[in-house]
Amino acid sequence: PSSRSTESLSPSTIRLDRENICAIGRLQSLREIHSLYLQQNQIEKIENLGCFPNLRFLSLAGNRIRRVENLQPLRHLRALDLSHNRIQTLDPAELPRSLRLLDLTGNKCTRQHGYRELVVGALPHLLQLDAQPICGSTVEEEEEGGSSSSEDEDDESLSEPSGPFTAGKDFFADLHRELAGRSQRRRRECLEEHRTRLEELEGLRKRRGLPPPPDPL
Repeated sequence: PSSRSTESLSPSTIRLDRENICAIGRLQSLREIHSLYLQQNQIEKIENLGCFPNLRFLSLAGNRIRRVENLQPLRHLRALDLSHNRIQTLDPAELPRSLRLLDLTGNKCTRQHGYRELVVGALPHLLQLDAQPICGSTVEEEEEGGSSSSEDEDDESLSEPSGPFTAGKDFFADLHRELAGRSQRRRRECLEEHRTRLEELEGLRKRRGLPPPPDPL
């Protein structure tokens, strides 16, 4: 994706929300990225996500997406937020079977006949759908041959954005609140860092006996 700025919450997280992005562009493989935030943009199509083969968390909430597609390459995806888009109908076969949490609230597809039963039937590992827990859900081994130990590691990585989650917890609502607080902290830290750099430059200028910078016009 192209954007005015790329903010990183951690070495394994990319945040590109609220950047007026219209399309997800082609990128080279970014295997180390586990979390990708693209909410509140102008994206109309899910595409070119194969460059994130190890993605665990993906937020595309608040875009203009009309169809769920091109998610099958994300074989490790655990949490997917597609809330408040323009998805009319849903083909559950397009969703990665690895999903534990899925949010499609605010889309017309949630009103289609048998919606919840279709989604739950297609996703054997699902713990939460649209902020509601899945009753009697069990975590099984991936059909691709994943072991229980690798499953535990993947679930731990999912807790990175918002701490450990349970099926009865509104994970996405908590995540959105946490992101708002992190955004404020980042702005404060950026301003403090800018002031520190200015002080360092001023100290260097004085030590070298350089004249002060000219006043801005």
